[in-house]
Amino acid sequence: MKRRSFLRKVGVGLGASLFYRAFAQGSPTVRWRLVSSYPRSLDTLYGGAEELAKRVAELTGGRFQIRVYQAGELVPGGQVLDAVQQGTVEAGHTYGPFYVGKNPALAFDGGIPFGLTYRQHNAWMLFGGGLELLRRVYADFGVLQFPGGNTGTQMGGWFRREVRTLEDLKGLRMRIPGLGGLVMGRLGVVPQTLAAGDIYPALERGAIDATEFAGPYDDEKLGFYKVARYYYYPSFWEPSAQLSFLVAQREWARLPKEFQEAFQAAASEVNLTMMAKYDALNPPALKRLLAAGVRLRKWPAEIMRKAEEEARALYEEQAAKDPGYRRVYTAYWAFRDEVFRWFAVAELGYQAFAFPSV
Repeated sequence: MKRRSFLRKVGVGLGASLFYRAFAQGSPTVRWRLVSSYPRSLDTLYGGAEELAKRVAELTGGRFQIRVYQAGELVPGGQVLDAVQQGTVEAGHTYGPFYVGKNPALAFDGGIPFGLTYRQHNAWMLFGGGLELLRRVYADFGVLQFPGGNTGTQMGGWFRREVRTLEDLKGLRMRIPGLGGLVMGRLGVVPQTLAAGDIYPALERGAIDATEFAGPYDDEKLGFYKVARYYYYPSFWEPSAQLSFLVAQREWARLPKEFQEAFQAAASEVNLTMMAKYDALNPPALKRLLAAGVRLRKWPAEIMRKAEEEARALYEEQAAKDPGYRRVYTAYWAFRDEVFRWFAVAELGYQAFAFPSV
């Protein structure tokens, strides 16, 4: 998005520009509060917000300070968008698909079942029109969105017993929120929504039979392998899981231009470094899990095929009744078809030869 168009869309006019100059000349100190959807113990997910705050302070000589709060400290992790929208805080760090109940198109901010991978999602967001489309959605909440990190393709979850066929999924109680939960529900699973800290106790006492969360590094920290030994891959519901920084538009419009630039630069850094960190941390974590007796399993082909069929049916049903959703979905899927063809030639062509099977 061009800068002039971008500023106009977030409501910055001549009066605000004069305000910026006066504000900047006075070397102001701006203090914001940012709420995260994640606990401090998940140092990579929560750490993305801390890294943003650190870089913003560095880039502004300490004149723009952002204090980060973990999930539950000011607001519950699933209410970050609400907190920013209502003015409780100036900013948040969260996952768009948490809020599909408010607008189903927010699923495309994070990632959808059988959708784009991390690199493909970044390409769509930054150069394929995705950011502009999603900012139109977030604008209805008075919020401006910035890509803010990614876990990459996640794992397919922890199960107390082995899953060999579609029949094995029937009646299985699984912690899996969002679109993934809707798709698995169509396969017979009973989806549950639980915060990160509530998952292990529920799994341990048998209140749920399975859970998904992220990948080996975070999953190891949460201890799921101690009570559920079967670890499935891949997470077809989250081939990409992009987090986002959300900022109240009214607060953004009050910032000096240099502070806006600092925030955007810091968010871009987090969007890059979080994925790099996961790519470095997940391999040794998986190795440790396997050494601890975890049984790695690949999803059966019949389950993958049926899940893809149900996911596409779900998208088409929603698109038929929601023009706003249809606009984002149509653009997303057209980009997906094109970029998949390219990756099949270069990226996957190389991987098929060079990467050993798990």
